[in-house]
Amino acid sequence: MGSSTTGGKEDDGNSEDASDGGLFSEGEKVLAYHGPLIYEAKVQRVEVRKKEWKYFVHYLGWSKNWDEWVGSDRLMKYSEANVEKQKQLFEDQNSDKNLKGRIAQSKPKTTAVTRGKKRKADSGVEDRDADEPEQVMKIPLPGTLKKQLVDDWEFVSQLGKLIKLPRHPTVDDILKKYLEFKTKQDGVVGDALVEILNGLRTYFDKSLPAMLLYKPERAQFLEHVPENSTIAPSSVYGAEHLLRLFVKLPELLVYTNMEDDALSQLQQKLADFLKYLQKNQSVFFLSTYDGPKVDIGVDEAKELHS
Repeated sequence: MGSSTTGGKEDDGNSEDASDGGLFSEGEKVLAYHGPLIYEAKVQRVEVRKKEWKYFVHYLGWSKNWDEWVGSDRLMKYSEANVEKQKQLFEDQNSDKNLKGRIAQSKPKTTAVTRGKKRKADSGVEDRDADEPEQVMKIPLPGTLKKQLVDDWEFVSQLGKLIKLPRHPTVDDILKKYLEFKTKQDGVVGDALVEILNGLRTYFDKSLPAMLLYKPERAQFLEHVPENSTIAPSSVYGAEHLLRLFVKLPELLVYTNMEDDALSQLQQKLADFLKYLQKNQSVFFLSTYDGPKVDIGVDEAKELHS
């Protein structure tokens, strides 16, 4: 999911005021904007806040950590027409070259934020807008993993070499190995770590076709994960594509409504997981790509979506 400030919602006839009883009801399945894309969600609570209706939503298929309060401008009725709009946005996200950021020439974005907090007194402003970011969470990549990303970009976008699929170990395998490693190291692992790893898997499966593939890889994706199939990308792809997720995670985590302690804990656990990837870099990552070679024209994508 992305920042709620990057994707504005068009007027779908859902305007309301605090006197009309609200447009959406508790338990209702809806479509919700999160950044530039639309996701299926369920309204769990409804309240009037500052004379406006607010809805506490759970994004279906996502960890409850990302549940949040939103206004009606972020929601749409679950209808055939709006589902088509959802699909179109995903397709546009894949094809819009203006949304791409060159991974080899720019640093990964590293800002994930909480919202709805009060601005510190020395800022000169007492209250901040509920939709403005406050706390920054950085997800720094170890140097050798940054180089891995650049090599990955060069293999696919410059040399036209793809990773042979399915990869071994898969993303699922790596997450399981890490859990086993932490269990052996600490004796026991908490529910928080298990939930974070499940969240990583969910993020990976949902975001890979939308923002983790280079253009030359899309045909290969459809070959191994056919449309409407039940095959999870995490059971097909490996460390190379999982590492790409960490470049995108900050923007996916923007405007998740997390408390400071939970955000700090998440940052620490993600950093520890990256250290584990780095420690096992020679085992998890390919040193060269031996998959099918594809022809690359001058207009082929050389970067991930930003």
